[in-house]
Amino acid sequence: MAEEKTLKPIEDGDMDSLFILPLSIIPLETPGLRRARLIKNVRLKAVIEIFSDVGTGSGQVEVDALPKMFGWPDDKIHPDLLILRKLALLPSYDVYSLRILLRQLNIPVNNYEALKLSEAKAKELTTYMTLFTRPLIQQIYGSENVNIQSFDDVIALFRDPDVAKARQNLQLMAEKLHIPLSGVPRFLEDYGDIFLSLSYYRQCLDKIEPIITDFLGSMYDIRNNWQLKQDGNLIKNCGLIESTVNGLMANITGRFENFDRSTKDMWANISAERFAKVKELIESYHTTIGGVLCALTVKMNAWARTFPKKTSGGPVKRGEFIVSEMKQGIDTIRASQDLSPMLASL
Repeated sequence: MAEEKTLKPIEDGDMDSLFILPLSIIPLETPGLRRARLIKNVRLKAVIEIFSDVGTGSGQVEVDALPKMFGWPDDKIHPDLLILRKLALLPSYDVYSLRILLRQLNIPVNNYEALKLSEAKAKELTTYMTLFTRPLIQQIYGSENVNIQSFDDVIALFRDPDVAKARQNLQLMAEKLHIPLSGVPRFLEDYGDIFLSLSYYRQCLDKIEPIITDFLGSMYDIRNNWQLKQDGNLIKNCGLIESTVNGLMANITGRFENFDRSTKDMWANISAERFAKVKELIESYHTTIGGVLCALTVKMNAWARTFPKKTSGGPVKRGEFIVSEMKQGIDTIRASQDLSPMLASL
């Protein structure tokens, strides 16, 4: 008999997370808050997590409950509360969305260098980055047969190319970009950060796909359960959630496919203007895909924790969980389908 597969929720480090904002990076006045985190709970509501421990669980406080907790005056709004109310409305806490949204909201950060993925996460994304760097390497070296372990290796290839043909191609690229040859590595660093963001989002999508498959399979089981299919409200909610999840998945995968198609010939026709447009469009795309992936990841994490195996819970328990937890905040996800320009327009 085949061993039953166990679903595992996504465990993200703070700065590598879609749904965790360590408040240490925000210049708040209240010391107790600087040690806390703002997180998205299963209902997609932002709450302050004061502590989190395997043994004691997670101590969560709603943002508007903070004045009472910290004894803030009633006659005026505490500046920390003003900031946290704004942060609570953000659709995602991934570093790429935060770079854009914090500036838009005029919320300062103690150190903008903190708004980047950890070194461990960047290394983890090497496989994904290879998909984006392969056309570049082929354009310059005429071959993909190069040893790449990280994006730093990509940049090193172009800092000191050891093939005469590669140096000639690099010079042509520099001319097309209207930059000196010495400026190509810096350009590649900008390129790397943009494509690292897409690698990050693609990995986030890949991680939740198995959980989504299990979740959607449960929708089928519930609709075909002799007892549950009589519950009109449950069946209606299942249909709403299923169509929302399917729509979001189709939208996200469609964006990645459009991006892949649009950039196949980018390096053959590279120009400063073209790259600037690519960069601008990808950055405008961050907050949309970040928000969708954040919501889906939080929801699917809750599902995987509650029903780690196909035999966990059964249709009735799963139906109850769908109505009590999965349904909450679904309108937030549906609203995030909006949507920023498709990358096929590049």
